[in-house]
Amino acid sequence: MASANPFNSILKTLEKPQGGEFGKFYSLPALNDPRIDKLPYSIKILLESAIRNCDEFQVKSKDVEKIIDWENTSPKQVEIPFKPARVLLQDFTGVPAVVDLACMRDAMNKLGGDSNKINPLVPVDLVIDHSVQVDVARSENAVQANMELEFQRNKERFAFLKWGSSAFDNMLVVPPGSGIVHQVNLEYLGRVVFNTNGVLYPDSVVGTDSHTTMIDGLGVAGWGVGGIEAEAAMLGQPMSMVLPGVVGFKLLGKLRDGVTATDLVLTVTQMLRKHGVVGKFVEFYGEGMSELSLADRATIANMSPEYGATMGFFPVDHVTLQYLQLTGRSDETIAMVESYLRANKMFVDYNEPQVEKVYSSYLQLKLEEVEPCISGPKRPHDRVPLKEMKADWHACLDNRVGFKGFAIPKESQDKVAKFSFHGIPAELRHGDVVIAAITSCTNTSNPSVMLGAALVAKKACELGLEVKPWIKTSLAPGSGVVTKYLQKSGLQKYLNQLGFHIVGYGCTTCIGNSGDIDESVASAISENGKFFNKNILGYTCIRMLEADILAVFYMLPDMVAAAVLSGNRNFEGRVHPLTRANYLASPPLVVAYALAGTVDIDFETQPIGTRADGKKIFFRDIWPSSEEVANVVQSSVLPDMFKATYEAITKGNPMWNQLSVPSGSVYAWSPTSTYIHEPPYFKDMTMSPPGPHGVKDAYCLLNLGDSITTDHISPAGSIHKDSPAAKFLLEHGVDRRDFNSYGSRRGNDEIMARGTFANIRLVNKLLKGEVGPKTIHIPTGEKLSVYDAAMRYKTAGQDTIILAGAEYGSGSSRDWAAKGPMLLGVKAVIAKSFERIHRSNLVGMGIIPLCFKSGEDADTLGLTGHERYTIDLPSCVSEIRPGQDVTVATDSGRSFACTVRFDTEVELAYFNHGGILQYVIRNLIGSKQ
Repeated sequence: MASANPFNSILKTLEKPQGGEFGKFYSLPALNDPRIDKLPYSIKILLESAIRNCDEFQVKSKDVEKIIDWENTSPKQVEIPFKPARVLLQDFTGVPAVVDLACMRDAMNKLGGDSNKINPLVPVDLVIDHSVQVDVARSENAVQANMELEFQRNKERFAFLKWGSSAFDNMLVVPPGSGIVHQVNLEYLGRVVFNTNGVLYPDSVVGTDSHTTMIDGLGVAGWGVGGIEAEAAMLGQPMSMVLPGVVGFKLLGKLRDGVTATDLVLTVTQMLRKHGVVGKFVEFYGEGMSELSLADRATIANMSPEYGATMGFFPVDHVTLQYLQLTGRSDETIAMVESYLRANKMFVDYNEPQVEKVYSSYLQLKLEEVEPCISGPKRPHDRVPLKEMKADWHACLDNRVGFKGFAIPKESQDKVAKFSFHGIPAELRHGDVVIAAITSCTNTSNPSVMLGAALVAKKACELGLEVKPWIKTSLAPGSGVVTKYLQKSGLQKYLNQLGFHIVGYGCTTCIGNSGDIDESVASAISENGKFFNKNILGYTCIRMLEADILAVFYMLPDMVAAAVLSGNRNFEGRVHPLTRANYLASPPLVVAYALAGTVDIDFETQPIGTRADGKKIFFRDIWPSSEEVANVVQSSVLPDMFKATYEAITKGNPMWNQLSVPSGSVYAWSPTSTYIHEPPYFKDMTMSPPGPHGVKDAYCLLNLGDSITTDHISPAGSIHKDSPAAKFLLEHGVDRRDFNSYGSRRGNDEIMARGTFANIRLVNKLLKGEVGPKTIHIPTGEKLSVYDAAMRYKTAGQDTIILAGAEYGSGSSRDWAAKGPMLLGVKAVIAKSFERIHRSNLVGMGIIPLCFKSGEDADTLGLTGHERYTIDLPSCVSEIRPGQDVTVATDSGRSFACTVRFDTEVELAYFNHGGILQYVIRNLIGSKQ
C-alpha cells in the first residue's frame, strides 16, 4: 500500500523576490548528491517527478536511485515509472479516449464499482484540431467554408466531446477552429512550471500524437504515446518506461543569411537518423542555442518522430522566458517559472560559466554549415541540398523503384501530357508540381518562415510572376495568431494573389487532407499509367531486395507528379494518391516551387519564371535576406495577438456554442449513431483477471514486409467506396458524400475495425504481387478483404497472427492500429522490430509483440504465411519475464525462437488483465492484483 513520501524532508519553500512565497517544491540540491549536477536537464525532470510522486507503491525509492545513477543505469535498460504532469489529446485520438472513459463508467457500474472514480486524475487538455479538407482553396472565404463543412460533417463528434468537457472533471476542451493541437500547446497550454495546491513542479506532458514533442522546444518534457497509454496516465497510472539514453547535440555559431529553420531541422533530422536515436532523448546545448528563436527550437523538437527520438529537448533559458512574455503569459507566471527552475538547478543561464552535462553520446553541428535543402521524394530524412536538387531528381527518375527511385525509362522521361484546364491549354511533365501547401505545425508555428514565405510572395507579385492555376495551393496556419501577424505585416494579400489563401487552422495536406485535384489534372496524370485504375486505385506490384530493404514496385501512373509541402511527413501515398513525388520544404521554398511549377529545376542557373515582357526572373530575385525577415517579424509579431487569439478560445465560436449536448455523467449511447458507438472491450468482463494467453494453431492473417506504418494498419484518410467500412455505412443509410474520413469516425469501433488494414497500398505477401487491402483465407484459399477474412476466422473460433518485417507500426501514434487488430482477433504480431509507441499499444490491447532473432525474418526462415502457428506462453504471469525468448512452432514442422517484447513488469500486468483499461478498472474497484 502507499505510504508517506520519504522525500518530504527536502520539501522547501520558494520565496518571492518582493516578499511572500510562490509555494513549496521538492529541492534537488537539498539531496546533496553530486551525481545530480551532471544529469542532463531532461533526466532531471524524470527525477523530480519520481521524487514528488514517491509513495513506495507506484513509485519507489529505488526508482529514484536508478534515475540519480542515470550515468550507470541507463545503459542497462532499467525500468522506471513516470507520472506526467498532464495529458494532451488531439481531436481524432481524443474521441476514442472519451469513448473509453464513458465505456469504463458503464463497466464500473456493472461490476459494482463507483463510476464517478472514472475521471482524469491529472489535467487533460483536449484540442479539437479539426483536420481541414482543402476543398475550397484559392478563395477568400475558405476558412468559413471549411468550418461550415467541418461542423456539417462532424457535428455529432464535436457534440460528444463537448459533453465530455462537462461530464468529466479536470478536462479542458479547446473548440475547433482554434489551431493545430501542438501549436496551441506551445502558445497557450504549456505551463513550463505547474503550481498545484501550492506545490511547484515542472510541466511535463504525454500526448496522443507523436508530434507532441514540439513542446520540448519550450523546455517542457513531452512526447507522444498511444491513446491507450494516455488514458492510463489520465487515470493516475504511472507510465512504465525504460530509462533512456540521452544524446547531447551541441550547436555552434549561427545560420547563414537566407538559411531557414526548416533547412536546419532537415539537416538535424538526417544527422540524428544516421546516428541512431530510437528510444532516446536528444538534448540540445551549446553557444549556438542563443542564436535560435523559440520557434526555431520548436521546429526541431516537432520533428523528433522523423529522426526517431522520444524527444528533442531544449532546456529553459532566457529565450524561453522571452517567448512566454511574447505569448501573453503573466509577469507573475514568468517570475515563478524562472525562480523555481533556478532554485532547482534546471535553468540554463548562458551568461554564467557552463558545466557540460554527461551524455550517452555526442553530436555537434556548426550552424553556419547548414545550407538550403528539401527532403524527399518519399521520406522526411532523405535530405537533398537545394543546389543538387535537379541532379537528384533525374537520378530518382532513373533509379529502380524504392525510396529514391521511380524507374522511368529514359525514352519516357521527356513525356508531355497535354490537357485542357477549364478551357486553358495546359501540359504536365515529370516533376511538375500539382500541390503546393504551407501546412503543418512543424513550420506554421515559426513566424520567420511564415513571414519569409509572405516576403517571397510579395517580391514575386511585384515582379509579375504567377502560379499556374492548376496547382492546388493552400495555407493552413497552426493558430489564428499567424493570420494576425500576416495581416499586420500587410503581406497576406500577396500570398492570396498567388493562391495561398488561408483554408483553416488545422492539419491538412501532411495528413492526407489535400482535397481533390482538379479532374482534368487527375486525368492527365492517371491516364498515362498502364496499370492504373483510377476507380479502385488498385496497383500491380513486384518486389525486389535492394540494399537489405524490401522495396515495393508500384505500377502507378508513369507521369510522376509532385507535391511540395512544409509538413513533417511525405510518405508515399500519404499526401495524395496521384502525387508519387512528395517533398518537404520550408514555407518560402513551397512558394518558390509553386512559382517554378516543377521540382525539375536548378534554382542557381534556371529562371523561376518569365514576366509578360519576357524578362527572366531568378530565385535570387525573390529570396529575402535574413535581415528583411527579422525586421518584419519584429514589427509584426506582438503579444496582444496571442492574448486576443486565446481569449477567444474561452468564449468558443458561434457554431460550437450552439451545439446541444446530452446531460448526465453517464453517456446515453445511440444505437443508430455511425460516429459514436460503445465498443466491446469490457463485454463479459469479470473481476478476476483472465491471465496470460498463448496462441494455438493460429492462421496468418497477413504476411507483411518492412516499414509497415500505422497508415497501412489504420488509415486516417478517406473511406474508399468499395471498402468494408463503406459497405457498413451504406447499409446504415449514410450517403457516400457523407462518409467523411476514418479519422473522424474513430469513435465507432464497427467502422474502425472494418478500416483496419484497409490501406490501398498494403503489400501482403500472401497475395503474391498484388497490392491492396486483401488477403487469402488460408482454409479455403479465397481472396477476401482483410476484415471479411478476419471475421471468418473469428466466427470459426480460430486465432490469427501477423508476420511483419522491420519498423512495424512506424509513423503516427495511432491507437486504432492496435485496437483494430484486437477486434479482428489478432493475438500476436511477429516482426523484426517495432516502433516504440505501437509496440506499447499492442501490449495495452492484449496482443503479444514478438521479435524474430537478429538476422532472421519470415523469409529467411522459409515461412510463407500458409502455416499454422503455436506460441506457448506460461499460464502464470509470474513465470514470464520481460524480454524472454519463446519458441514458435508451426504445423509444417519448423520451429524458431522469438523474443517476447513485454519490456517491463507493468506491461506483463496489463497483459495478465487482458489490457491496460481492464487493469485500471480492477485497480479502481480494489481487486487483488
